[in-house]
Amino acid sequence: MSFAKGVRFPSELSESVCRATGRTILQLTSQPCINHATYFLQSSFTPDQQAMIFVSYRANGQAQLFEVRPFPDGPIRQLTDGTPIHPFSPAIHPDGSRIFFVRKGGIWFLRLDTLEETCVTDFDGAQLGECSLASDGEWITAAAKRGSQSGIVTGRADGSGWRFIEFPRTVIHPQFHPLDPEWIEFAGDPAPRMHRVRRDGTGIECLYEHGNNEFVVHETFLGRTGDLVHTVWPYALWRMNWNTRERTRITEFNAWHITPDPAGARILCDTNHPDLGLFLIDAATGEREQVCLSEASNGGSQWRTSRYALAEDFAAARSAAKSGALSWMEVATDTVYGPQWTHPHPSFSPDGGTVVFASDKSGHPQVYSVSLGR
Repeated sequence: MSFAKGVRFPSELSESVCRATGRTILQLTSQPCINHATYFLQSSFTPDQQAMIFVSYRANGQAQLFEVRPFPDGPIRQLTDGTPIHPFSPAIHPDGSRIFFVRKGGIWFLRLDTLEETCVTDFDGAQLGECSLASDGEWITAAAKRGSQSGIVTGRADGSGWRFIEFPRTVIHPQFHPLDPEWIEFAGDPAPRMHRVRRDGTGIECLYEHGNNEFVVHETFLGRTGDLVHTVWPYALWRMNWNTRERTRITEFNAWHITPDPAGARILCDTNHPDLGLFLIDAATGEREQVCLSEASNGGSQWRTSRYALAEDFAAARSAAKSGALSWMEVATDTVYGPQWTHPHPSFSPDGGTVVFASDKSGHPQVYSVSLGR
């Protein structure tokens, strides 16, 4: 099999029925390698839902972008080649014309019509993490690490106005406020977790003070409500008012990775310890409905605890991995928080009618989808 940008391959679609819920599960990939959808904070679908974007290591064992078009039974097209991308960085522009992603210290975009790639910005000597776009597509942010300095980078999609905003601890998951792109919420690791900063670097503040034994994770915005939702692993799902910081418990449940629908009415999650599958949670009542089983292996020793990983945990991971250093992006070891491709990371389609997730139940991570209708 010859891999190169623009090459099309036959559909890999197959079907099965979830034994727990009776829903039809579509398996969209089948190559014996790592395959996964975009990160749970991003939709894997273009806005018109004609294409589903995924990452695969099928080309020389390196992470590259692919698409299924039309979804779900169309051919698979390779979108990138050459220098591998950060596997959890892709973000689709709101107009559907471009995909933004990270290579080392640079943010790039790919035009889906021509497959032309353009470098938006490059921070020499840095490693960037996942991308996040403002709701208007004008602004971009990404987690960053340059030498011993952590923080976020932010600037315009046209390449102007870029800056490095420093933070004294590891930063992950920066996201623009959906109603006010002047604000960016981001996670510090370890505790306290939730912070915000204006995109000009001012106004940095902690949103919730807590210690390492309160395992706050996977915060994100509750659709267009402007509020935040987060889990306190593995006990409960919480909502936070952006303006007052008042916290309200939605439900006691081991919700893990969470992603709300665009309206903020439903929250999709996977589960772990125990893995009960994927669920929809009503944001107002806390009532939940099982979507399907994922049967993923859900790697990471820290998820068996209810606290953040501390220095001794990472030291043990380095020893186990024999690598001398643990990836700050949480993808290099099977001990502490990852590898991330063993986690389902479910996400919604733009209309909220379809769920995409990953599972390595077959022996290799593959991409699956399920319709929320029967």
